[in-house]
Amino acid sequence: MPLDPDLEGFLELAELGRLSGKQQPLHALSVAQARATFAFSSEVLDPSPPGAVQVSTHAIECRDGEQLHARLYRPAGSAEPLPCLLYFHGGGYVVGGLDSHDSVCRRLATCSAHAVLAPAYRLAPEQVFPTAVHDAEDSAAWLVRQAAGLGVDSARISVAGDSAGATLATVLAIAAARGELAAGFAPRAQLLFYPVTDTAQPRPSHARFAEGYLLESATLEWFYQHYLSEPGQRRDWRASPLRAQGLPALAPAYLSLAEYDPLYDEGLAYAAHLRASGTSVTLLTQHGLTHDFLRMSGITGQIDGIYSAVGDWLRHL
Repeated sequence: MPLDPDLEGFLELAELGRLSGKQQPLHALSVAQARATFAFSSEVLDPSPPGAVQVSTHAIECRDGEQLHARLYRPAGSAEPLPCLLYFHGGGYVVGGLDSHDSVCRRLATCSAHAVLAPAYRLAPEQVFPTAVHDAEDSAAWLVRQAAGLGVDSARISVAGDSAGATLATVLAIAAARGELAAGFAPRAQLLFYPVTDTAQPRPSHARFAEGYLLESATLEWFYQHYLSEPGQRRDWRASPLRAQGLPALAPAYLSLAEYDPLYDEGLAYAAHLRASGTSVTLLTQHGLTHDFLRMSGITGQIDGIYSAVGDWLRHL
């Protein structure tokens, strides 16, 4: 299917900015510049997120004594206790945060009638692998402990995320199924939007969509070099869940991929990997769209339908 026409126009403007020297890809910037650029993109991609959401701030204690900032989103007027999505933002473990994905969390809370807990896990290069994994595990344990006080049903927690955040979500799903997480954390589902599933092996889609489709293959490599300080870490299943062996059946997975995405082929491969384990998989390809489509409600009208479909799937679990 051809690119969504509105998104195509947006990408053409971005390319003009690049040719004129006004814009550069993230991998050509310093880490600080890349973070600022990524944060600003939210104002362009989705300038009008839903406002009928209650938001509270929290601090999550980590195993090393540090604390993570977190936000809890609740649909306005919702009753307690609510099912909850534990949501990890994308950004290649280097960029992104609570503000860049505020609109995504608001939209997920609105479409699904779920609370959404978003932790600001620590980023590379300041904190390299496996710190983000540990922060995700600690966030899950904290959510179970604090569920009653948060108005959340601890028996109805699902893990979710986009891009690298989706990797953290599926790592939690694997660890929980293997009995490796804190007692009481058993996700009922996993929502995975264009996940990173194999940092060690490029696939044809990495070449097919290497440039010009928002996320670039060179940017992926830049992310991985910051996050994975030793080459062997790329084969660790916590960085590349496609390499996890002997998987038991996991929580049902909703896997939503972008047609024009360097990560597309590894997303398809991961769906097959999950199905081989006996995991129930709902696989969707969002035709005409690129990586990061969850943040594009201000660009194309397709996105409302994507959120509605997520809400329908969660309601029928």
